[in-house]
Amino acid sequence: MAEIIRSPKTYDVCIIGSGAGGGTAAKILTEGGLSVVMLEAGPPVNPATDFKEHVWPYQLPHRGAGVGGKASENFSEFLAPNGSWDIEGEPYTVAAGSRFRWFRSRVVGGRTNHWGRIALRFAPVDFRARSTDGMGDDWPITYDDLAPYYDKVESYIGVFGTKENVPSAPDGIFLPPPKPRCTETIVKKACDKLKVTCIPSRLAIITQPHNGRPACHYCGQCGRGCISASNFSSSQVMIPAADKTGRLTLITGAMAREIVLGKDGKAEAVSYIDKATRTEKRIHARAFVVAASACESARLLLNSKSTSFPDGLANSSGVVGRYLTDSVGSSGFGQFPQLAKVPAHNHDGVGGMHMYMPWWKFDRKNEFLRGYHIEFGGGRELPGVGDFDGVCEYYEGYGANLKQKCRELYGTFIGFAGRGEMIPNPNSYCEIDPSAVDEWGIPVLRFHWQWSDNEVKMARDMQQTFRMIVEAGGGTYYDRTSPDGPNPYGIEDGGVIIHELGVVRMGNSPKTSALNGYCQAHDVKNIFVNDAASFVSNPDKNPTLTIMAVSWRASEYLLDEAKKGNL
Repeated sequence: MAEIIRSPKTYDVCIIGSGAGGGTAAKILTEGGLSVVMLEAGPPVNPATDFKEHVWPYQLPHRGAGVGGKASENFSEFLAPNGSWDIEGEPYTVAAGSRFRWFRSRVVGGRTNHWGRIALRFAPVDFRARSTDGMGDDWPITYDDLAPYYDKVESYIGVFGTKENVPSAPDGIFLPPPKPRCTETIVKKACDKLKVTCIPSRLAIITQPHNGRPACHYCGQCGRGCISASNFSSSQVMIPAADKTGRLTLITGAMAREIVLGKDGKAEAVSYIDKATRTEKRIHARAFVVAASACESARLLLNSKSTSFPDGLANSSGVVGRYLTDSVGSSGFGQFPQLAKVPAHNHDGVGGMHMYMPWWKFDRKNEFLRGYHIEFGGGRELPGVGDFDGVCEYYEGYGANLKQKCRELYGTFIGFAGRGEMIPNPNSYCEIDPSAVDEWGIPVLRFHWQWSDNEVKMARDMQQTFRMIVEAGGGTYYDRTSPDGPNPYGIEDGGVIIHELGVVRMGNSPKTSALNGYCQAHDVKNIFVNDAASFVSNPDKNPTLTIMAVSWRASEYLLDEAKKGNL
């Protein structure tokens, strides 16, 4: 057996993962006086050299599409590092009959380097779903429990928006939003006709100097990473704050294998693979925060087996890996001829939507439970490889005539994307594959996935709404969906929206949940799971803001327990 190299130091806390949950925990715990070691499976990130924020397509060998166009499948070579649908040497498997994709990041800051910065609070009803409609489960915490931590997160990271008093979309602490562009104005007028709520969006992008960071300069390239840190990422906002305390030790290239139990029944160490030397090492700590992203966190616990926990650490309930959900997603686009008449101009703004439609049909009975919001955008954005694929699909021809058609239609399209709530079901979960391992010898996850009829009905409603809005705005809706097949009404495969969560859920009972309301494991009191794995439901809001709020709350609790000597 290979020798395991043990760290001589015992830290107060070891955090596994450096994204939204891990970065927030690092900030709170180090500023609270604890010594923290953070394990990140990927490399460090240097925005000045790693982000392609202002790089032109012609400056890359394949204009950002990669060899054979392969990079287009992964959001292009312009995407901030290092996120990918497929990681060489680190496979996952999908059970027969299931369709699921898993986007992972291997870099300091994790997926906060490339997320859309949409920062929406969950609503009070989202924490009481079962009490409202009898499906799923209620959270062990309420909106009022979390509201002060939403306040803290928004005040620290900066979120733009407006106070609208929409019950399904609670107001927060906002910076001024950017003004609507031509596309948003057209859609807003159409929504007003239809009585569909359309309001300024809420994004974690600062529109004025905030906490030492300069305001957004409206280059519109947020997905590439922001060199000025004007949009939020854990790598540029949370981790630097923790590092400034002098109490953070960051270890990169560290692939966590398992959490090791001590004789006292508490976790005592994390065993990880040092990717650079391919050796196994062990870090000791008094408490552990698992925040590797939801499914990676479940994988780590499931792989941490012992005589005390033969089915995985902190899994006496058997819920670890279960209750897997992702947002319901369906999309479409409309062509608006009036946009062709608008003089070419710089569509100043952030690299995301300036307006959106929160769930507006909460006050009536619908043919499905729960709800969705709509994101939209379009106009004359920086053209890239593949941007005219849709034009080429709908219009025959080639050469000069096709090029002229592309120029004629450039900037006249507006895309719509619905993001809805999936209700957990017993057929959607992840487990350890009994035969597959990654290049480090660590067993990998196998995914099982199934949409229910409720989600399919929701996707149908999304498509109907998109068409209504486009036609009310004077446009033509292009419907490429079918009610049949593996993706009825354009519903995306599981995982594609990259909002997977719920696989190490919190709850009041140790028999039906893995964690308490502070993300603390029922079975092992010095283990906390501070990412979206802890969620009980997956409302129609993007989860990142809530991940940070939940982690902030759990970290303050952990800090208080540590000071009391209870860990």
